[in-house]
Amino acid sequence: MLEVNNLSKEYPTPRGGLPILSGVSLSLARGDAISIMGPSGSGKSSFLYIVGALEPPTSGTVTLDGQNPFAMPERELAAFRNRRIGFIFQDHCLLPQLTVLENVLTPTLVSAGAKSDGDEELERARGLLAQVGLTARSEHRPAELSGGEKQRVALARALIRRPLLLLCDEPTGNLDHASAATVAELLLELHRQQETILVVVTHSAELAAKFPVRYELQEQNLVRNVEG
Repeated sequence: MLEVNNLSKEYPTPRGGLPILSGVSLSLARGDAISIMGPSGSGKSSFLYIVGALEPPTSGTVTLDGQNPFAMPERELAAFRNRRIGFIFQDHCLLPQLTVLENVLTPTLVSAGAKSDGDEELERARGLLAQVGLTARSEHRPAELSGGEKQRVALARALIRRPLLLLCDEPTGNLDHASAATVAELLLELHRQQETILVVVTHSAELAAKFPVRYELQEQNLVRNVEG
């Protein structure tokens, strides 16, 4: 369960605080999937980073699986984020010196002391690459891949630790229409298989429309879109 309660965020400026989010509340259970749209600067990415425990809110609370990540010491927070949250960004953020398979496995290498089963993780990584259609590319490096292929690697990497929460910031923003459609369908299919909580922020009305529940960020708050 993801619980966001009365969340607010503002950034300091020479003229005082600049409010970005104000009084945002949201409750999502395992298996839920939502999209969030809004103009540039509306706070979409800020909301995602707070929910993903990458930056703290100014006020309000976020709990995931009954835990408040912002109450944790830094080392514990890093381990929690690595174990419970998967991220996909507009820029795939692959490590160029590693192979596709090694990139998928990178979250398992920083498990903060948690017991690791290398053979099981390797098998899971290969299984995820098969699911995103990249088995034949497993020993290639990112420079040898298309943009759509890189984003499919990022999807497999985000799911390697079986996260409860999967967060995507413009996952199809840098892709051509065909590649964007492929990534979107894989994202939703793997979400259904893994039963994650899926939150996607996007400028793309086409991507947003694929989700059963859609929101817009308006005047610093989430408004549910009930059309369709």
